[in-house]
Amino acid sequence: MAKPLQGIKVVEVAMWAFVPAAGGILSDLGADVIKVEPPTGDPIRGLQIGMSSANQAFDFSWENYNRGKRSITLDLKLPGGLEVLHRLLEDADVFLTNLLPPAREKMGIDAATIRARFPNLIYAVGSGVGQHGPEAHRGGFDAITFWARGGVASSISEEDAEHPIGPPGPAFGDTLSGAMLAGAISAAIAQRAMTGHASEVDVSLLGTAMWSMQRAITQSTHEKMDRFPRPKAGGLPNNPLVSNYRTSDGRFIALCMLQEQRYWAPLMAVAGRADLASDPRFASNALRRENLAECIAELRALFGSKTLAEWREALAQQDGQWDVVQHVGEIAQDCQVQANRYMQMAAHEDGRELAMVSVPMQFDGAALPVRLAPALGADSDAILSSLGYDEDGIIDLKVAGVVF
Repeated sequence: MAKPLQGIKVVEVAMWAFVPAAGGILSDLGADVIKVEPPTGDPIRGLQIGMSSANQAFDFSWENYNRGKRSITLDLKLPGGLEVLHRLLEDADVFLTNLLPPAREKMGIDAATIRARFPNLIYAVGSGVGQHGPEAHRGGFDAITFWARGGVASSISEEDAEHPIGPPGPAFGDTLSGAMLAGAISAAIAQRAMTGHASEVDVSLLGTAMWSMQRAITQSTHEKMDRFPRPKAGGLPNNPLVSNYRTSDGRFIALCMLQEQRYWAPLMAVAGRADLASDPRFASNALRRENLAECIAELRALFGSKTLAEWREALAQQDGQWDVVQHVGEIAQDCQVQANRYMQMAAHEDGRELAMVSVPMQFDGAALPVRLAPALGADSDAILSSLGYDEDGIIDLKVAGVVF
């Protein structure tokens, strides 16, 4: 199967997670993504975030966000490095970067300079807070720009929390923003094919956070609320069938039965508590609100009386919406994950294998294959050869410190 972006060439001058994650998606979609790294490499290489040991067999952040790319090392601060970059861009479709505006201007790789030389090139930027405004020159990080400034942290933290809740894992907002940027680039490729116009593309961490939080932001703005309503610690849900309940073996069942009245009696029947369906305190939505504390207490006791396995069997016999609160270490064994190949094994050339999450886009019923990220400068010689440099020319670049 031909991949959707096969034949598209992307030159990436980016680091950390947000923009490299976008490049990783484009690579999985079939684009030839050439990652231009400084001599020291992308600083995310070897960064120990959330790792159980400093001696892991794989660099998980590097592998996930730089999947399937080719790596060339270039010192873009040297004239020779910029010359090689220009050769790379001669037949490229997309230039992808997250360097800050002052750095891009100093290197001569800002949008105006690059597009003057390559007018058919799509120039794509992942920014912290957007390309306009008094802080456009500032950078951003997932935890502070997406999670904190974007309103996510305050909206999921309890009203009286001593501290806001932090992100659930590394690069949570980065990967969401990277997906948005990859989508924008794909749209720009389609636009250029249809109209001939090559766009400048910008996606920001702040903008993506707001898109993710749009429902709460819209209501809060319209109703002039400082903060979207959150329950206090130990507070009760408005709908007892939209909540999480602990099982007898310490797991959680998540209910999301928005049509509460429709599912109340059938749920109580399969749960073995048909008496609660006919209980006059809980006979309607309004009555359950009037007796909410008692209703929740009954449900907590009910779910706490059976194991997760028992609840799986019982809840499968009714039509209300529910699921298991899974741990990340369990997800690879999920039947739907396996059936849809949402995780695949990627093989390293030395024989090691790593289970990786597939890009969540499928074409013609098939998952896109996953590939590991490149070693630093692994493809430098091959890329330079494809640009017309002979062996002596490549050696000269290395002696000059342009390529490593």
